[in-house]
Amino acid sequence: MRFGTRVDIAAPAAHVWAVYRDVQRWPEWTASVTSITVLDDGPLRIGTRARIRQPRLPTTVWTITEFDDGRSWTWVAGGPGARTVATHTVEPLGDGARAALSLEMTGPLGVLVAKLTAGLTDRYLALEAEGVKARSEGSR
Repeated sequence: MRFGTRVDIAAPAAHVWAVYRDVQRWPEWTASVTSITVLDDGPLRIGTRARIRQPRLPTTVWTITEFDDGRSWTWVAGGPGARTVATHTVEPLGDGARAALSLEMTGPLGVLVAKLTAGLTDRYLALEAEGVKARSEGSR
């Protein structure tokens, strides 16, 4: 089951990317995340793991599987019967940027969880989109 949203931001794409990739600061600008702890040293890259705590959801470790610096990253979490893939993209849009967020849950347990948490997932994606927009536009 797939979810997604996007938001246009009145800030340069490079600035939006800088806000977005600073994942440990997400709890400052989105209520959908309680804490993020990066488990590996250095900048984000393929293989970087992060422990994410979110309200009403179990703490989960995500691993970056794709990384295009300045543009996008994808990270994956899951276990037996469930896999969640989340992608974050920033692209130039005139003088500003567009941020796109997608999340896909697969596997028998993943599809069940997706159906049970669809409203919460949509709300959290909206909060993240609104938050990155507000932080990017307000911190230039």
